[in-house]
Amino acid sequence: MNQVRRSMLGMVLLGAAQPLFAAPAQAGAPLAPGARRRLDAELAAVLEDPAMRLASLSVLAIRAGQPVYEAAFGRRFIGANGLPDRPATPDTLYRIASVSKMMTTLGLMRLVEDGKLDLDADVSGYLGFPLRNPHFPQQPISLRLLLTHTSSLRDDAGYSWPNATALKDVLVPGAPLYGEGRMWSGKAAPGEYFSYCNLAWGVIGTVMEKVSGERFNALMQRLLFQPLGIEAGYHPSELAPAALGRLATLYRKRTTDTEIWDAAGPWIPQVDDYSQRPPPSLAGYVPGVNATPYSPTGGLRISAQGLGVVMRMLIAGGVHEGKRLLRRETLERMFARHWTFDPARANGDTLNGFYGAWGLGNQHFPPTSGTRLVESGFDALGHLGEAYGLRSVFAFDRASGNGLVMLVGGSSADPDAQRGSYSALAPFEERILTALYRRAIEARTD
Repeated sequence: MNQVRRSMLGMVLLGAAQPLFAAPAQAGAPLAPGARRRLDAELAAVLEDPAMRLASLSVLAIRAGQPVYEAAFGRRFIGANGLPDRPATPDTLYRIASVSKMMTTLGLMRLVEDGKLDLDADVSGYLGFPLRNPHFPQQPISLRLLLTHTSSLRDDAGYSWPNATALKDVLVPGAPLYGEGRMWSGKAAPGEYFSYCNLAWGVIGTVMEKVSGERFNALMQRLLFQPLGIEAGYHPSELAPAALGRLATLYRKRTTDTEIWDAAGPWIPQVDDYSQRPPPSLAGYVPGVNATPYSPTGGLRISAQGLGVVMRMLIAGGVHEGKRLLRRETLERMFARHWTFDPARANGDTLNGFYGAWGLGNQHFPPTSGTRLVESGFDALGHLGEAYGLRSVFAFDRASGNGLVMLVGGSSADPDAQRGSYSALAPFEERILTALYRRAIEARTD
């Protein structure tokens, strides 16, 4: 590590020591200084590992419902065009990829509580056009099927379109953009087979807009982020200037066009580089027509701090600062296991064991499955994310109140070329999560 990088990393570690939460007096004690320094050093070593350098990293650990460790490492912006480096800090916002799905689901469940949506109703009635798999036209598609990836929708024809495009023109047979209908499975009827699908959340977001009459981002502000006091947004153009200035650019040492990795080459911005230009506008957007420009499936920009606030609310049974945001029975319904892989029936595509069990908009991580998050096992639920170089984890155990948040801003080599030792995660993810769990949750010193 050169002297500039060493000095920069030292300043980041110093800044990361500031607490993210004003923990109440009865909260579990944060790590002792020696334990913090040890964990800081372990995570900094992962960031600078020559086998897989990371552009930036933000982490948070919650023990028994209270934060005990939070830190940020690396650079949220890597200096270019005469502009200086900007270090990652605990309040750096990241585009968190598919962890967004779980946040979207929390907003949806509030609409269910308000009586605006029914999880088992035919979504065609909300959308204003028939949403039917043409191979199984008699079987309605509900929000429950969309939330559990069992709707029979597929991503083969894409899952995001410009805001001038109506979703019905893509999804309805014979419509202008329907093409060959590759968004529909011809082998599995709705409710019969699990297949992870991003498009489903574009439909969900459009349904939410249709019944509320609000733009998706404004709706999520009202339903989730404002009540929690979180600065976040599903489109960069709708972030406040100060938040936009804290947004991490996502990097890879991989070209964006030919997709060639060069671990010895420069960091290449993949998304959210607004150093030379403003974010694109969503002028002319009409709610309830096509919510995919907001990417309910993966577009949320939020910090590890903000995700920690959400996690603590969920651990507290839907209560934030003494005010109830979601009913406890709503969370029971959401986090109940709605789909489990059954080898005898071959009822889903597990992606080589990566997916084994799901609730409504959340993945379950039983410690015996291929999605074991930490080496010693952590029986958790939540969501993972991966896009544009980012890797994200939002996982917690409702019973113990323990939880982990991890946001990585990009890698120097292809993570898929390096398989983890005990899971389907990349080795650097295993190292980060296991170190957080051992040092911050279990408070181990060995």
